[in-house]
Amino acid sequence: RAAPIGRIRSFGRSSMRQSRTLPHRRVHEMSKSVHLALPFRFGTVGTPLSAPKNGGSAGGVRRIRELNLSALELAWVRGTTHITPEACARIRAAAEECDVAISVHATYFFNLNAETEAMWHAGRDRLLHAARLGAAAGATDVIFHPGSYMKRASTEAFRIASERLGEIVDALQRERNPVVLRPETMGKQALLGTLDETIEWSRRFENVLPCVDFAHLHARPGDGSFNSYAEFAAALQRIQDGLGAAALKRMHIHLSGIAYTARGEKNHLNFDEADLRYKDLLRALAAFDCAGRILSETPNMEEGAVVLQNAYRVK
Repeated sequence: RAAPIGRIRSFGRSSMRQSRTLPHRRVHEMSKSVHLALPFRFGTVGTPLSAPKNGGSAGGVRRIRELNLSALELAWVRGTTHITPEACARIRAAAEECDVAISVHATYFFNLNAETEAMWHAGRDRLLHAARLGAAAGATDVIFHPGSYMKRASTEAFRIASERLGEIVDALQRERNPVVLRPETMGKQALLGTLDETIEWSRRFENVLPCVDFAHLHARPGDGSFNSYAEFAAALQRIQDGLGAAALKRMHIHLSGIAYTARGEKNHLNFDEADLRYKDLLRALAAFDCAGRILSETPNMEEGAVVLQNAYRVK
């Protein structure tokens, strides 16, 4: 289960509100000139708002390609009871046809630090089910929120969370499920998911890597910090120091504008409504020769993804 500290491991297979979006034609015009041979694939967390309403997730995959984007994170955040094997087969076929990289955002109803064993077992089973269905749908990565510190000290919560994450890693290895588990960096101070915690989990376990939400990292301190090129670069250096340069080639990033209070994240915003210096972040990613996926979590979803992709080209 555990990976030796410092070893570069095999990574496996290659409060959001609705808002008015641009007409399909204008979004397409914004993105049609994008050269797709970039080190990052850009896309959305959740089916694009402009996708056909009756097309399901497979229709969302096709809409991603129409927008000249190339990644989609399936937002299974309310659970997977409605997901069928047939739907997974359709998603996989569409993704292969359109060359769209698939990931899954697993249920919000999960806590590595759950207070009771019954709550933990229920959450564990939900995450494992999402990983199984995700693999069937062609997903390479499963993203999850690690949970809350609850009333425990942060060190004790991290210890419990680590043991339980190991259970999930073991279960997936027994099933030969190759998905990469990605604990997400979180934006509220009461939640598990600091950058250092996600790095340490990735050091300890095979096929675990961070999902780095830079908006969350900006919001978490509550004071407007973590919003400069130097701070972004320092975070990337910590990832490289902890996990090796190879981890920077497999980055999985969530990005949006964000509102916050003294306690951290409040809600996601569009980029033009927020203070996040995302262009400085893109410059830092390029300077560290990073690659992987960048997924927009702005309320206007695909507009945000197109903004990021175009900004990366002219960084």
